[in-house]
Amino acid sequence: MTYLMSDPHGQYDKYIELLERIRFTDRDDLYVLGDAVDRGPEPMKLLWDMSLRVNVFPILGNHDWTARALLSRLNVEITEENAESGITGDLLEALRLWLSDGGDTTLEDFRRLSPEEREDVLDYLGEFAPYEEIAVNGVRYLLVHAGLRDFAPDKPLAAYDALDLCDGRTDYSRRYFGDRILVTGHTPTLSINPAFEGRIWRGNGHIALDCGAGFGLPLGCLRLEDGAEFYAE
Repeated sequence: MTYLMSDPHGQYDKYIELLERIRFTDRDDLYVLGDAVDRGPEPMKLLWDMSLRVNVFPILGNHDWTARALLSRLNVEITEENAESGITGDLLEALRLWLSDGGDTTLEDFRRLSPEEREDVLDYLGEFAPYEEIAVNGVRYLLVHAGLRDFAPDKPLAAYDALDLCDGRTDYSRRYFGDRILVTGHTPTLSINPAFEGRIWRGNGHIALDCGAGFGLPLGCLRLEDGAEFYAE
């Protein structure tokens, strides 16, 4: 079976609860559409579990992108040779913004790791795909974290860079494709329609998966074969 999930945001317990609820096995595939880190209490534990499962496919979210960029810089040992360039004003400002947007839990968790574990985490974050294209039961799906910034119908996917796909917002009132469904996270579904607070939203050629787990709402999971929805409250 094919499962989709997005924006677990360090909510390891909810993530594990969903895997148990769907009875996830080696015969299944799970696509996590970004933002595995930040806000929730156990981002490193969640990343570690994902990395050990060959049938879990991570897609890059804006929080993952920021975390890797900043943690990579912080992980470099500051020596006399690079001290002046290691901690700069732009880095401090980027850190301030990140920490105020949930990065504090990721940084604290990362600091508890051994040097080898830190490198493993950074390597894994570097493997996150910008998007995935899959087909289930003859239906095609394009999986991205945020959407396609500056979208044009004839614009090839290769023309979008990582930030075009993992940042920005999707216009859910607009159907982007006639031959496939666009699946996204990033925008909590209550922002699309308040009636779908904490629930997956579908319509107009879109599936929106961010149920708001990063803000204390449920984590959702969708099975594509039959459209079944699962939630960890």
